[in-house]
Amino acid sequence: MKTQRQQQITLYLSEHGSASMEELCEHFDVSMNTIRRDVADIVREGHAEKVYGGVKSVRKVEGFLPYEQRSLIPSHAKEAICARAASLVKDGDIIFIDSGTTTFHLIDALGERNITVITNNIEVIVRALEVPNIHLIILPGEFHRKSHSITGDASADFLSHYNTNIAFMAATGVANGGVTNSIPLEYQIKRAAVAHTEKAVLMVTGNKFGITSLLTYAQITNFSRIITDQRIPQDWRNQLQTLGIAHDIVNARVN
Repeated sequence: MKTQRQQQITLYLSEHGSASMEELCEHFDVSMNTIRRDVADIVREGHAEKVYGGVKSVRKVEGFLPYEQRSLIPSHAKEAICARAASLVKDGDIIFIDSGTTTFHLIDALGERNITVITNNIEVIVRALEVPNIHLIILPGEFHRKSHSITGDASADFLSHYNTNIAFMAATGVANGGVTNSIPLEYQIKRAAVAHTEKAVLMVTGNKFGITSLLTYAQITNFSRIITDQRIPQDWRNQLQTLGIAHDIVNARVN
């Protein structure tokens, strides 16, 4: 259906920031004429704008896309970010895994390490149930359907009693030195995770830099390491270098 495909194109642009017309043709397996018509409709509705050789999302202030929509688009970049994050974990570690679609592949990448995982991420919980060497601690609270996470003050209070070796954190955007999120009910959980860990690691795709969202839950300097992909703008690479924040830029096909 045309409208469904246009919605998928809009989601793709929101996820990736921009795309060439050829990239969209290949990804959605349609002709150039079809993509041109779809893009014209999307631009006319104000969801994107034309740039030389392609189109880009106009979402400067990031709202929240439901989990089901965000997970529709597979991401080799997110899997590569998780693989790099997993390399930081050693046997015996206690780690926190944040909610979000960037972090849930981490369980798959951890292999047979004997570790403790604390999480509010439903997808992480489901995957960890199949891994007998993982000791799983699940935050109490209320299920937030749009984010597939457990949320609320009870979750944050529970988490504040635990110390972790590494907290693997996600974000909706990174802008002006602040790491942001769109869900108020997750705010205190994220703050508690960063406050009670030896090492906070931010896992975020490169297209999230320069995006502002509703709440700033941490400063970028609160993170000892940032793992991202090659879409991170050069000015942000320079800023991380200046701040002395370790950062890994994974080289993955952006799909």
